[in-house]
Amino acid sequence: MSTHETGANNSGDEPLGLTVHTMAAASLEAPRRGSGRVQMLLVLAVCAAPVLASYLAYYVVRPEARSNYGALIAPPRPLPGVAATNPSGQPVALPSLRNQWLLVSVGPSACPAGCERRLYLQRQLRESLGREKDRVDWVWLRTDAAPLRPALAQAVQAATVLTVPPAALQAWLEPAPGHTLDDHLYLVDPQGNWMMRFAADLDVKKARRDIERLLRASASWDQAGRP
Repeated sequence: MSTHETGANNSGDEPLGLTVHTMAAASLEAPRRGSGRVQMLLVLAVCAAPVLASYLAYYVVRPEARSNYGALIAPPRPLPGVAATNPSGQPVALPSLRNQWLLVSVGPSACPAGCERRLYLQRQLRESLGREKDRVDWVWLRTDAAPLRPALAQAVQAATVLTVPPAALQAWLEPAPGHTLDDHLYLVDPQGNWMMRFAADLDVKKARRDIERLLRASASWDQAGRP
């Protein structure tokens, strides 16, 4: 065999050797990149879990099936970032009510007969939830700071009572056509989103069924009490 032929064979071996080496390096690098993507996806999944759970809570009672009693609010409306006032005159930021389900009513401090009835229904609805009731706060948002009648003040001791500027409530909540804000009960999820409205003449048993479904849907991530 000539020297020229030998040189040609050697020169032909070198590119082949480089090609094999490059392919081996690429095959080792691919699993690393794949593993990194998997880890990133796992982190994203963990971070997104509460959000996904909240959407499950919103839509577990599908409006198109008409299986829900209350009116679902879509998209849900977050608590406004305004300061309310508690009965002692201290400011309370409304977003601080998050991390619990809230059953909300609205009304003036004078609280006429319709207002008293809604406060009674709120209490009864919460109590009817049994051992799950501690996952739901009873909230009365007053539209003025006038003193409460002693009997009324006694009756709402177990409630969270706050005075909120009426304009802030009107920008956040919305009554059904032909009604006022005072006519309804409103359900707010633990992330602070108003997501359901109950009729003025609500049926406690039917409303409880809606709330129980939502509590079941959120049981894996929502616990009683605030952190």
